[in-house]
Amino acid sequence: MSALAQKPFDQTLKVLLFTFLVVVFLYFASPLLVPLSVALLLSFILFPICRWLERHRFSRGMAILVGLGFISALLVGLVSLLFYQFTQFLHEWPTLNRKLQALMQQIEAYISTSSLNIFFAPGQGLSDSLIRYASEELFPLIPQVLYDSSVSFVMLFLIPIYVALILYNRENLVEFLYRIFPKSSAHYIKTLLPDVIVTYYNFIKGMLIVYLIMGILNSIGLAIIGIPNPIFFGFIASLLTFIPYVGITLGALLPMAVSWLKFDSLWYPGGVMLVFVIVQILEAYIIFPMAVSNRLKISTLITLIMIIAGGLLWGTLGMILFVPFTAIFKLIADQVEELKPIAILLDPGKVPNKKAAAPTQSEDV
Repeated sequence: MSALAQKPFDQTLKVLLFTFLVVVFLYFASPLLVPLSVALLLSFILFPICRWLERHRFSRGMAILVGLGFISALLVGLVSLLFYQFTQFLHEWPTLNRKLQALMQQIEAYISTSSLNIFFAPGQGLSDSLIRYASEELFPLIPQVLYDSSVSFVMLFLIPIYVALILYNRENLVEFLYRIFPKSSAHYIKTLLPDVIVTYYNFIKGMLIVYLIMGILNSIGLAIIGIPNPIFFGFIASLLTFIPYVGITLGALLPMAVSWLKFDSLWYPGGVMLVFVIVQILEAYIIFPMAVSNRLKISTLITLIMIIAGGLLWGTLGMILFVPFTAIFKLIADQVEELKPIAILLDPGKVPNKKAAAPTQSEDV
């Protein structure tokens, strides 16, 4: 192999090795990185609020406490509303349970007279087989679920502490960034860091407005067609829309199943799907463009890849965290000339200035 051909090969190996090391680091350091990442994103959201309070004669510590209190009040209010709706849903459970048992008996009767009966043990119906599967496969997972819950409970206390410390020591952290990067890159930090914080704050504020409007519209639509607990189902479906395509389907399945069991009619599940489709169209073409800037929007392909990668590396929180971090990286790549190819890969639209660019083979695709 010639020296000219060896150089690109060596560069590729270095990139692959660096990527592998980053993935290994992200996986094994997840107990530290996950709460820090959540705290960092919350700090981006709270920084403009804290800075505004500090300019109005609040001390830094008091401004941070007020900001954390505001975010906590919003979360507690949302969780309380969903919990109340869930308790209302439990009141409907006896009726739904009777219909579900009748449906299970019909399915068992059908299976017992069909070729599907070979998949179940002799003398056991569908419900018995499901119970046996739960005891053999699901119950052993309970210790791991309890451990994950305890870890999440500890993180719930660590994250506000991290947020407060990041905001309180923000000058030192910015100075650290200035010192570790070359002087030639200092202007990038000076211009990009405020831009990232302000843009991400506006993005999150806009997304909260989008989820709120979608939850309200979903709830109104479900209430009009008579679905029980419309607020619970409407806001759950709204929050699940952060997963492209799949989220709206997951959000619709539960109210469709409940309406079918409760009313014994396919019109109600069809009405649920119609409500969610209409709200999704309104979100895509009216609500999102008006409430959120497209600067932090990334392509659907990259979004799905980041959700899957985040789930593999950091679990459920990783599915949520990897998407905004990728969006922030896109904002940086848009400003740094060396990262323009990555920005094009992440962009949800067409390649900019295509006519001005030199023709390539990819234009024929």
